[in-house]
Amino acid sequence: MTLKLCGIGTAVPERSVDQQAAVAKAMVVCPPEPEQQRLITALYRRSGVRSRHSVVLTQPTDGDAASQDFYSPARDPQDRGPTTAARMQRYEADAAGLACRAASAALHQAGIPFNAVTHLVSVSCSGFSAPGFDIELITRLPLSPGTSRTHVGFMGCHGAMNALRVAKAFAEADRRACVLVCALELCSLHHQYGWQDPEAIVANALFADGAAAAVCRQTDASPGDVAWNLVDQASIVIDRTSDLMSWRIGDHGFAMTLSPRVPDAIRRHLRPWLAGWLSRHGRTIEDIGSWAVHPGGPRILQACAQSLPLAPPQLAVSREVLSAFGNMSSPTILFILERLQAQQASRPCVMLAFGPGLAIEAALLT
Repeated sequence: MTLKLCGIGTAVPERSVDQQAAVAKAMVVCPPEPEQQRLITALYRRSGVRSRHSVVLTQPTDGDAASQDFYSPARDPQDRGPTTAARMQRYEADAAGLACRAASAALHQAGIPFNAVTHLVSVSCSGFSAPGFDIELITRLPLSPGTSRTHVGFMGCHGAMNALRVAKAFAEADRRACVLVCALELCSLHHQYGWQDPEAIVANALFADGAAAAVCRQTDASPGDVAWNLVDQASIVIDRTSDLMSWRIGDHGFAMTLSPRVPDAIRRHLRPWLAGWLSRHGRTIEDIGSWAVHPGGPRILQACAQSLPLAPPQLAVSREVLSAFGNMSSPTILFILERLQAQQASRPCVMLAFGPGLAIEAALLT
């Protein structure tokens, strides 16, 4: 028995900004010292991001690039921008619409009517409200009011993979279950003012908004099945790495800590752990036909390539998604999987994502 991924849907806010314009606009909001400008520009350029979508962008009126209506220029060096309460109000206003678009697309691709969904697993680490966007999905799509709801919160970039684990458990408990997973992040609501912290600059340069959904059902695996099936998942928390990555609620949004030592930890620990897990399924790393690796940033992708090792074409889709959309946190891995499926990439496929802990999540699909 495996979990069949019947359909995947993705959605991003309507408006986007290219990376060159993004750094220019950020410097207008919070002007840096002249000696800082070169470092800031370099970090944005090296992010691997070409463009990003955001709910704070507004429709241009003069033929110029899209602007934004949320972050006012800093009044003084101590100004840290909108309060967390203001950011959460914006999250509540914009989250449901994006989530509904992704969920509708996934159900349409799967050919499954809305009222067939029995379980909804929502995912987010960039905002909180109650009732949340899971209730909005039930009322707007609409799903059955009796749909069972579970929320996976604050798990970071691998949150969608945690949700798939929950979906698999529901499907194994009841063969009739039809599980809708929906991951939604509005990371652009947590832009940090000030240029003193390089880790905050990197986060500002990487993160973006998006949503992705997957429709899942239990099925008997059969040779030649065109659907992708989730066979198993595994997780590990690397010892003595809890200070390398964090996502903490502050008075002015959620602040990201992303240590430059993260790539080295991945480089040292990923291959031996992953090889041991795959061996329990009679597989080796060399047996894997395609890779869906969450692009936490170009250095994290490079660390994966060096550890496993992988050739550039094997991470091409991860880099394409990072370039086109930025790091959308939890939905990003499903954007990558959607593209691999569209390309009819070779299987088996391994999904990989990383989060605070430092934690690694892996999934095997056939």
